[in-house]
Amino acid sequence: MPASLILDIQEIEVIYEKVILAVKNLTLSVNSNSIVALLGANGAGKSTTLKAISGLATAQRGEIVRGKIMYQGQDVTNANPSKLVETGLVQVLEGRHCFPHLSVEENLLAGAFIHRPSRSKLNAQLERIYHYFPRLTKLRKNLAGYTSGGEQQMVAIGRALISQPKLVLLDEPSMGLAPQIVEEIFEIVKNLKQEQQVSFLLAEQNATVALRYADYAYVLENGQISDEGDAETISKSSKLQASYLGS
Repeated sequence: MPASLILDIQEIEVIYEKVILAVKNLTLSVNSNSIVALLGANGAGKSTTLKAISGLATAQRGEIVRGKIMYQGQDVTNANPSKLVETGLVQVLEGRHCFPHLSVEENLLAGAFIHRPSRSKLNAQLERIYHYFPRLTKLRKNLAGYTSGGEQQMVAIGRALISQPKLVLLDEPSMGLAPQIVEEIFEIVKNLKQEQQVSFLLAEQNATVALRYADYAYVLENGQISDEGDAETISKSSKLQASYLGS
């Protein structure tokens, strides 16, 4: 595995309930310090791909029956999700999952204890999150369930980032959010890549915004990669259009 790669997936197949083939012969890679977009219509297999990488597919009776997933040069094809978090691979699930009856700050803190940081280090990590998500600073004592959809997405991302990951799997970050909030979140992702050297693999239906920020992109259709290339190339791809139009 080249030193420049943080993630390398070779020909994986994922099956649900022993019979439903959701991902077929999928090969992709993510360079260190990069943003890679996984594009495609609803049901194309984007979320399944991310859950296969993070080890969460098994929670939905899914299993990787073929292929290999390499993370930082190690085979993590069947790794325990908590062990992956310890090594710096985290997923932000689709749907802005927060603990609604905990405060914003308590939600953020929940992501930190995997490494059992000291109080001083924990405070420093919190301030780093508030630096990137300044609107959460004023909401830190508010219950997360009473914040807006965009703010809950920021909480979910912030909770992942406080664990100090090297690779973040980000599932549909723009879903249900106003365009201005979407741009704000993607700007934060770009800044984290540039300033903290965090890599991102993001699954996104909104190809237009994703391609403005991605370094590289894959088009997923019916569980298979139909095209790949740099953002400019993929933005002009007929296969990208076909994947959404079903033609």
